Amino acid sequence: MANTLLPIDERNLSPDEVELLDKRRRRGQLFLVVGFQCLIVFTLVTLWAGQDFTLSPGWAHPMVYWDAITGALAVIFLLTGIRLRRGTNEFISY
Repeated sequence: MANTLLPIDERNLSPDEVELLDKRRRRGQLFLVVGFQCLIVFTLVTLWAGQDFTLSPGWAHPMVYWDAITGALAVIFLLTGIRLRRGTNEFISY
């Protein structure tokens, strides 16, 4: 009997295809971890970026630029990680 927890297209995979699927999902988990780390850094740096944006004259706001880049990286990593982890129904801890 087929495992009903698996999506229909994953029920009849060869061992090599299962290995590629596992690699893709592990890479997705890695991207989720990196995305959450970037999100934490983005949140903490926002304090300095607000002060830099308020007090620095002209267009010289390096912390604001760094904060924007970190926030964009967090979004990119999180979305990519979610896309790569699609179809999984288990919690992987390693």
